[in-house]
Amino acid sequence: MARRVLITGITGQDGGYLAEQLVAAGDDVVGTVRRPAGALDAAGLGHLDGHVELVAADLLDPDGLRRAILEVAPDEIYHLAAPTFVPDSWNDPTEVTAAIVTGTAAVLAAAGSLEDTRVLVVSSSAVYGEADVAPQDERTAMRPLNPYGVAKLAAHGLVGALRAHHDRFLVSAITFNHESPRRPERFLPRKVTAGVAAIATGRAEELKLGDLSAVRDWTHARDIVAGLVLALRHETPDDYVFASGEARTVGDLVDAAFAAAGVERHVVEPDGCRRDRVVVDPRFVRGPERCPSVGDPTKAHEVLGWTPQTSFDALIGEMVDADLARLDAVRT
Repeated sequence: MARRVLITGITGQDGGYLAEQLVAAGDDVVGTVRRPAGALDAAGLGHLDGHVELVAADLLDPDGLRRAILEVAPDEIYHLAAPTFVPDSWNDPTEVTAAIVTGTAAVLAAAGSLEDTRVLVVSSSAVYGEADVAPQDERTAMRPLNPYGVAKLAAHGLVGALRAHHDRFLVSAITFNHESPRRPERFLPRKVTAGVAAIATGRAEELKLGDLSAVRDWTHARDIVAGLVLALRHETPDDYVFASGEARTVGDLVDAAFAAAGVERHVVEPDGCRRDRVVVDPRFVRGPERCPSVGDPTKAHEVLGWTPQTSFDALIGEMVDADLARLDAVRT
């Protein structure tokens, strides 16, 4: 049965993949953006033009956001819109808190004025912060270490409180790192794949990174959004961790990228010395983490039947291929 679906932040990485999935399934998809004119083309989603409707809404304008939701009157809301680059949250915690916490409150309040509208709010592994156990699941203690994580935890808690108090169909999805060729280069995995592609095409000699031993849990964004749909269309609402459940180091990421590009990471200089094309820059090295950021998706597996379809190597290979194609297009 076709549903009327609202996606906040439809032009973001996750919003684009989610819109593609829902349109393919025959759903009536509406997306919010700050400025609708040309938004799909600017995000590389021009193929969705004519298949989705865009409406103007801004997380920092809660009244306008609520009006937009009431006018759309969706059956489902996927609340994806939020500032996503964690370091920026240190610059202005006022704005990031307003965007995430007040924005989420406005979405939940508007949905509560409609009849039987289901809402999924995307949270983040940043809510765990200084976790004392790995991997992290839905019951792991949450101690966020930055303003972004604090705001995400507040939104996560709001979902649970309103769900329990009003018996509403509200879901919180705790997503760990997820990537794709659509991820901006300010994010580490795309910085790596773009940097390796530049080396492979002779545009660069080396790639500067931070701690290669840092551990993360990476999944393809396309698989993550498939899990969001399963969660919101399940029989009962709940909280779920979406992650690969596999610990990978930045070094693993680097090696996968070089392998996908068909380039050796280490080269032998004329003097016979072996040189690593990857240089560790102390400016990018963070302090040691108490526990690695790795998710435990057991609940999503067992309750929703969700399993990522794209392997880590395939994900990195897809990103490298996209960066190589982009550089080839620039050259020609």
